[in-house]
Amino acid sequence: MRNNGKMGTNQHYITRLEKKGVKPTAVRILVFRALEEAQLPVSLLDLENLLETVDKSTIFRTLNAFLAHHLIHAIEDGSGSLKYEVCSNEDTCSIDDMHTHFYCERCHRTFCFHGIHVPIVHLPEGFNMQSINYMIKGICKECSYKMKMNE
Repeated sequence: MRNNGKMGTNQHYITRLEKKGVKPTAVRILVFRALEEAQLPVSLLDLENLLETVDKSTIFRTLNAFLAHHLIHAIEDGSGSLKYEVCSNEDTCSIDDMHTHFYCERCHRTFCFHGIHVPIVHLPEGFNMQSINYMIKGICKECSYKMKMNE
């Protein structure tokens, strides 16, 4: 990994990885940085395009390691591929991290609505929730605006 005068900024990523027991290799730092800087959930293909020098299988293995160590969570948005995003709580990825997502059926982007929490679901006795996916589908603000301009 090139320095580019940014090694100091990598300390944040190194600390987050080490705190969760993940060895901070150059590739893991690149992938984690890309996920955090994206500010939207991203797919494996998105990461491949962002990190052209890293092969798909390495990115996939890195994502699985991050999932196993609760650094990120995966979202099924109905597009046919999982999207990944960094857990907002540095200590653990929990049900509290599960916020509402919006999938735009026109531009195929997935947006996070951190301020809109997933509704509380009361399960029957004996059932224990591990995760929840709350997805709203429609047309995003930007696409709605473009559609109105084309009318």
